[in-house]
Amino acid sequence: MTENSFVYVTYIATTPEKLWEALTSSTYTEQYFFGSSIQSDWQEGSELTYSRNGQVSDYGKILKVEHNRVLSFTWTYVGDGVEGKLPSRVTFELKPMNETVKLILRHEDLQPGDLVDRDDTFEGLNNGWPAIISNLKSLLETGKTLPAVTI
Repeated sequence: MTENSFVYVTYIATTPEKLWEALTSSTYTEQYFFGSSIQSDWQEGSELTYSRNGQVSDYGKILKVEHNRVLSFTWTYVGDGVEGKLPSRVTFELKPMNETVKLILRHEDLQPGDLVDRDDTFEGLNNGWPAIISNLKSLLETGKTLPAVTI
């Protein structure tokens, strides 16, 4: 991992199709992604938004779509308060391995402050993404998300 990127890898007992649906459907994201709904037409060049309580929290432009294999998009977090900040880039890569899917998350082109060196928070991409992906894994494998955590 370089200073300007974050990589997280996990293995999920699911199919690429089910994982793809979970990454691209509000029916799932609202359960595992801090209550966020997701909106896009999933075409390269199209806009993508994550919203909480009717307010856009994160947005970007889709860079690459290979259904059930690769999803890549720019990422801007509305709440960081940095005007004119260049967007970072998120890539989900799905690799089938028999009855398991290897999910590789890459969040690249990070800026200072995107990573938070504390273990008592979900702030920072390095703290938020593992919580989100762990919740996704639990949802797909058990039908339930992880119990709420207070930190």
